Amino acid sequence: MTASVLKNEACISCRNTGAQPLSQTESQELLSQVEGWELAQDGKCILRRLKFKNFREALAFVNKLGEVAEAEKHHPDITFGWGYAEIVYTTHDVGGLHRNDFILAAKTNALLEA
Repeated sequence: MTASVLKNEACISCRNTGAQPLSQTESQELLSQVEGWELAQDGKCILRRLKFKNFREALAFVNKLGEVAEAEKHHPDITFGWGYAEIVYTTHDVGGLHRNDFILAAKTNALLEA
């Protein structure tokens, strides 16, 4: 399965479903499908650091990503400023990573390619 497949998936609700966090092996497999992302916080989240030419470009990207996140009802932690943005995904309802995090990572990558 490639990132192009992940970006076409939709996030599912994990709240009150008994969903479990991904294993390290599952996380590594999905991570290989989303270029530029890395595991962080002992494998409980994924992150990507992005560079932009200026604040305006960083802000524009963050706003576009916010629209995608809102539509999917799965929201990243975003830190940004002049020329950079750092995007972090985790699924609080499972206490770690879920497939949803990788779906949104793929959608984030697609925004960068657009």
